[in-house]
Amino acid sequence: MYVHLFIGMNRYKWQEASNREAAILSYLGEQVPLIYCLEAEPQQGEEEQKVEERLLYPLECFIFGEDPSVGLEKLQQYSGSSSAQQCGRVFKEGETVYSCRDCAIDPTCVLCIECFQKSVHKSHRYKMHASAGGGFCDCGDLEAWKTGPCCSQHDPGTSVTMETVQFIFWNLIDVDFFSMNTIVELTSCLGVRGEDTYFCVLYNDEHHSYDHVIYTLQRAIACDQNQAQIYTALIDKEGRKAVKRGTLRSCQQAKDNIRRNSEHIIQKPLRVEILHTAIMAHQTFALRLGAWFQKIIGYSVGLREVFCQVALEPAADDNNPCLISRLMLHDAKLYKGARKVVHELIFSSLLMDTEYKRQFAMKFTEHYKQLQEDFISDDHQRNISITALSVQIFTVPTLARQLIDEGSVIKVIIDTVMDMMREHLDSNQRFHFQGHNPDKFFRVQVIFHDLRYILISKPSVWTETLREKFLEGLHVFLRFLCCMQGMEEVKRQLGQHVEVEPEWEAGFSLQMQLRHILAMFQDWCSSDERVLLLAFQECHRALMSCTNQPFRSEPTDSYMCKQILHARPYKVSQEPVSIHLPISRLLAGLYVLLCQTGAIQYLPDFVDTLNFTELAEQPLRCVVLAAQVCADMWRRNGLSLVSQVYYYQDLKCRDEMFDKDIIMLQIAASKMDPNHFLMLVLLRFELFDVFNGNSSSKDQEVVKQWNRLTEEMLYLIIIIVGERYVPGISNVTKEDVTMREVIHLLCIQPMAHSSLVKNLPENVRHLIHETWLETVVSKVAIFKKPGVSGHGLYELKKECLKEFNPFFYHYSRPQHSKAEEAQKKRRTQEGSDKALRPPVPPPFCPGFSNIVYLLCCDIFIHILRRIFQKAAEDRSSRWTEPMIQRVWLLLPHTLLIDTDMFVFSETGSEHGKSLFHFLTKIKSLPSLKAQNDMITWNLQCVVFAQSVQDKEKAERKRKAEAAKAHRQKIMAQMSAMQKNFIESNKMLYDNMPESSIQSDTAASVESFDVDESRVAVGPEQGVCSTDWGAQICILCQEEQEVQAQAPAMVLTACVQRSTVLTQDRGKTLSPEGCYPLFMPPDLAVGTHTGSCGHVMHATCWQKYFEAVQNTTRNRLHADLIIDLENGEYMCPLCKSLCNTVIPLIPVEPSKLNYESAELVGQHLTLERWVQIMSSRIRGLRAAEEAMVLFDECQADFRSILSFGVQEPPKFSRSITEMLGVCANTVHRVGLQTAPNDLCPYVPVMSWNTCAYTIQAIESMLQEEGKALFGSLQNRQLSGLKALVQFSASQRLKSRKAVIQKHFADMLAVLVPVPTVENAPSILEVDFFHLLVGLVLSIPALYQEEAVDLQPSAVSTAFNHLYLLHLVTMGHMLQVLLASHGPEEGEEAHAAAELFSIMSQHTDGLFSLWYTVKCQVYVYLMCIQLPLLCSYLSLPSNLFQLFQQHRDVVTNLIKRWCGNAAISKALKGEMQIIRYPRKRNRLIDLPEDYSVLLNQASHFKCPNSSDDERKHPTLCLQCGVMLCAQSPCCQQQLNGEEVGACTAHAAICGAGVGMFLRVRECEIILMASKTRGSPYPAPYLDDYGETDPQLGRGNPLHLCPERYRKLHHMWQQHCILEEIARSLELLNVMFPFEWQMI
Repeated sequence: MYVHLFIGMNRYKWQEASNREAAILSYLGEQVPLIYCLEAEPQQGEEEQKVEERLLYPLECFIFGEDPSVGLEKLQQYSGSSSAQQCGRVFKEGETVYSCRDCAIDPTCVLCIECFQKSVHKSHRYKMHASAGGGFCDCGDLEAWKTGPCCSQHDPGTSVTMETVQFIFWNLIDVDFFSMNTIVELTSCLGVRGEDTYFCVLYNDEHHSYDHVIYTLQRAIACDQNQAQIYTALIDKEGRKAVKRGTLRSCQQAKDNIRRNSEHIIQKPLRVEILHTAIMAHQTFALRLGAWFQKIIGYSVGLREVFCQVALEPAADDNNPCLISRLMLHDAKLYKGARKVVHELIFSSLLMDTEYKRQFAMKFTEHYKQLQEDFISDDHQRNISITALSVQIFTVPTLARQLIDEGSVIKVIIDTVMDMMREHLDSNQRFHFQGHNPDKFFRVQVIFHDLRYILISKPSVWTETLREKFLEGLHVFLRFLCCMQGMEEVKRQLGQHVEVEPEWEAGFSLQMQLRHILAMFQDWCSSDERVLLLAFQECHRALMSCTNQPFRSEPTDSYMCKQILHARPYKVSQEPVSIHLPISRLLAGLYVLLCQTGAIQYLPDFVDTLNFTELAEQPLRCVVLAAQVCADMWRRNGLSLVSQVYYYQDLKCRDEMFDKDIIMLQIAASKMDPNHFLMLVLLRFELFDVFNGNSSSKDQEVVKQWNRLTEEMLYLIIIIVGERYVPGISNVTKEDVTMREVIHLLCIQPMAHSSLVKNLPENVRHLIHETWLETVVSKVAIFKKPGVSGHGLYELKKECLKEFNPFFYHYSRPQHSKAEEAQKKRRTQEGSDKALRPPVPPPFCPGFSNIVYLLCCDIFIHILRRIFQKAAEDRSSRWTEPMIQRVWLLLPHTLLIDTDMFVFSETGSEHGKSLFHFLTKIKSLPSLKAQNDMITWNLQCVVFAQSVQDKEKAERKRKAEAAKAHRQKIMAQMSAMQKNFIESNKMLYDNMPESSIQSDTAASVESFDVDESRVAVGPEQGVCSTDWGAQICILCQEEQEVQAQAPAMVLTACVQRSTVLTQDRGKTLSPEGCYPLFMPPDLAVGTHTGSCGHVMHATCWQKYFEAVQNTTRNRLHADLIIDLENGEYMCPLCKSLCNTVIPLIPVEPSKLNYESAELVGQHLTLERWVQIMSSRIRGLRAAEEAMVLFDECQADFRSILSFGVQEPPKFSRSITEMLGVCANTVHRVGLQTAPNDLCPYVPVMSWNTCAYTIQAIESMLQEEGKALFGSLQNRQLSGLKALVQFSASQRLKSRKAVIQKHFADMLAVLVPVPTVENAPSILEVDFFHLLVGLVLSIPALYQEEAVDLQPSAVSTAFNHLYLLHLVTMGHMLQVLLASHGPEEGEEAHAAAELFSIMSQHTDGLFSLWYTVKCQVYVYLMCIQLPLLCSYLSLPSNLFQLFQQHRDVVTNLIKRWCGNAAISKALKGEMQIIRYPRKRNRLIDLPEDYSVLLNQASHFKCPNSSDDERKHPTLCLQCGVMLCAQSPCCQQQLNGEEVGACTAHAAICGAGVGMFLRVRECEIILMASKTRGSPYPAPYLDDYGETDPQLGRGNPLHLCPERYRKLHHMWQQHCILEEIARSLELLNVMFPFEWQMI
């Protein structure tokens, strides 16, 4: 199929050429410079088209011998399948990957989202996390999965051999990837010709900051900031960018300028190179060629195999490596973009086949040292280094075995590390990291990850070669540990404080890296008995060979209680001591494994007699050092030593440091004489003379140190004797160990799953990838699901409380206090005593059983007697309560061993005082009153043990074996007594009623029953009290009545723009049209005013606001919390965000004269009312223009006053000022304009915010299923009441002519007004806003020139009634014009009659039946429509309004329907808002979070074609997916560059945004360009916890309650408040550029 090449293409006859290589390279040398780098800023689309046509298409034709599409089809038929067995998708940074907890061999085995969705693992327990980039999908890798290795998409294919493909691969890789550095090579290889034009190329590094590069470019090449930002972004993304094109001289000048401006005294200059355009062109083409290679080898398995053969084929010259080796060794010289191409090419080829992957791994291991050296000297991150490929090969179990067998990979890795750290060795061949390079040291530590990868899976079958190579690697590893053994010794500083804190972080950082490796080496050793014994032998030999600190004197004899200890003197407080003992600790771990596996019996054949005193010496020094630091003996050594001791016992290091030291001490205690061991402990704690009676001091500081050391020594004995939960020390399993850890963590407090896991030891935590941990936790704890907030908690089961040990050795000091307090509190609530009895420990294994004899030896009895004697004599300075507390815990352990060995009698006591006598006396001490319960229990144990002892003595006289059986029986009785004690208290606890403290803070609401007897509008309205009563200022706590002439009292309030009710999201409004006087029916953007309901004096508020401004200006980044320029502040009481205050306006209840109202009603019909209003408006306009009133108009002009007027209220100056403050804020915020008291829209915006706030409250109540009346809290009622009265009072503050004009313009929508033209149609107005504006502005018509008047109660009643009737009819007609859907019934017939009238005035365009009952409900805001109609003086059948006012309505309908806008709407030329308006909600989210991740994986940035990491962000208001936090999608907003989310929020949410960052699983709340805050996503895992950044990776599911809470926050306009409170709590130290989101 490859016979004919380039059929019909005579130009490309490469096959017939005598030298095909030269022909192809000559063509490339000619064409590539004609396509690439012709301009400084190339056109990507044009370049790509030319490359496809002139270069890649001919090459494909050359490969297939015909048209590529035809050849590819034949190839697929020939190969049988075009798909590879493995997926091989290369992950980008931030891409979501999945790992199956049930089936993955190890946590590094992952799937891409496409393969995961099509695999069986989707229904398993899985984890998900964001990739760091550089890895690839393991779908199809049989060694990566226990089951389900392939998804439904990937099947194996067959291979073919292709000579032409091999030729192309060899020559193009060889030339384009390696002959790009000089123009000479390109000229000779490709025949480069062309003009002498050059590029000045700037390369990326990890040392210079983003801003520094921008600044340098601006100064060096004279570009503006935007261009410099673009250049910098491309340099960071691709690794380089040509910043100038020109002659060699101009480019050299640019290079010098860049280097000069970027150089700093502590920083190297930026890397800049000058490249010929031809070189630049071929380097650019090489990147494109790499992507083309991936495409070609993806066609079939055969093509891929050919590429692998070419890459691995040895070079003809033995001195030159193969192509893939050259690529790897050349990696550090490439820039970022080229590296990525090479790595992806390796992923898609060599790593897709098992055999080629093995060969590549051998090459990788062969060059491992050189690759790591290049990486360390490089400044790029590891994820774009060739060394990052180690995870892909070292984690494959069979491949790792082969590399150990054939490549000695363990030795290679450790030798590499050792060579790189050799510079840190001191004269004693131990590491010393003072003055080390942190960056280089960090890069060296990364190599340890490769060793972990190799050891991640221990072998099940050992071969002799594997044993030999593993032990060889272990030997090298022990040589490395020898350099750590005893490193960085410290010596106690006396007199003067240490001047310079020594370096310690590097040593512990190294220890943290090695802890996993040490555990893995032990795990490998445990799987083979011979390997374990040889490893112990090798480790012991290494320990004996270490050059640790020698003893400075010869051994001496120490005497105590007729016991003699022969040991070398050593004092931790005077001699150097090191906390780093990795070989001693490794030996302890191997010894326990020998005991666990039973191989300990063969140990004498491998190791000579062990000196356990020497083995225990170094660990004991570390323990004593920690004790002395705790006793403040080393405080002059500074914080560095305190930090070392902290990490020594901390969760991060303790398993391979503190825990192993304890094990070594337990080993020594089991093999040494118990008296000698305790004497050695006393010597090292420097307490030997204190307990021997040979030392005394009057220095209270020294005495305090002795007491503290005694406490720590007793604590150590407790640990050595009581801590047995180690497999090999006692017969416990890993499950038992984990269960005990969980029990003691939950004894502190109930914990969330993540907190529980975080506090577990690392050797347990890594098993979380397996699923048995959840089973263990479920055995001891009960999971309680979370509510709307918080997270799910595990609570310990009551039956597990008896396992609590108050001196659990993994407790830190704060944890110990919390646990003890919690358990005492629990026992008090149960009615039990406060004695915290120790649990019965599991028995020791035979090899450690002798440890218990520590508690009955002479030295221990002597120690107890000394302590009791000091306490009984009440020498308070010589003993402490914690000391006694530790003794109480040791006594029961002593009694459980053997009652024969405990001395109670007078004969064994000093000065005739027995221990029992001391116990009895101690009980009466007042200072130990808190320990009475524990003392009583110990006395009971002693008496019981003593009685048992007498019986045993009598029994022993008769029969020795019976005595032994009896002792066993006594021990069983003691154990049963211990186990049943908690159960007996539990019965008492069960009989007690549970008491729970619940706080019910349900807000009181004002009950308002709507019935037929109550009327709110018209001449029959009832009396409703609106008195504020007496209010208390929250600042000065003084009470004041709200009165017109009294100082103003104000409510805190927050005004904000809102799109919560919008029907046309994204629409903007401006004052250029009808807005703001007429709110459009789509409610595009409204102004909402909310209040927390807290009242202050206006003067108090002003003082508080001034104080807030003064203090906040001096606060760091205060502008991120509150905007002082916009008048923001936090409520003094509840800390709600506010930006204004609403004055409380006193309003007296209206007193309606019903008789007068009845008389007026007989004459004042709707028709007459309209005439009077028109006459009044006409007269006012005439008076304003001519200042003269015509006589014929005088009667009608004044007739409005004949129905009753009264004097308007007069407010104090303080109230008037507050009216202006609030009105200006509403106007400024609502219209986004500068403050302007004279703007005619100031009163209009007050009316609008009143209407919009009421609509928002009604929508919220509907959403919650609550009635409008009686459902609001007091603060909401107070805020709404204050807002309505404030809005009504605007007519008194504003100029009357302005209010009168606004009223006339608004009334013109409903009835003809002579002075108004071009009124909007009824389809262009929101009638509720119109109603509020008319009702609040109509009193202005009553004002006269000489006197201020307002309508009386009767006039107001009729005004409100007829305005309500007109607006209701107008809205009904609006609904009919905009709705569809016929109905039957009385209302439908009434609608038909109205329809016939409307049809006469709409030219037949209106042709359907309509109903309005449901639609008008929204306007009337109540479910009980008939009842509410009665309350509002409306007929229950609303269509009766048209019949009741038939004389007026006919002309009005004609006028309303005759508007040109109606005709356009009915023809479909104008958008119509349908009724009822839809109630806005946040978008629906999928239940499974992986669905969102899948959507995000398919997200394509609209402004960028690259596949680099993006931040897909979902707008929860409209559902649009945005490209956030990326320069490609930045937009201009008010002349400033902002991110996509900020720009979108300005349109979608009027500046308020609520976004879900999909890959981060985090909500972002935004309130402006500068303010925002993170918020937990409404997705929880099975443990009731959120997972920001997908850190834990558990499957997430939507929590409806939390999403509903989020919806309520948005609907109630609380986002601003939430952001402010969040930022207030965070105490922002570093500002975040929210505008860039």
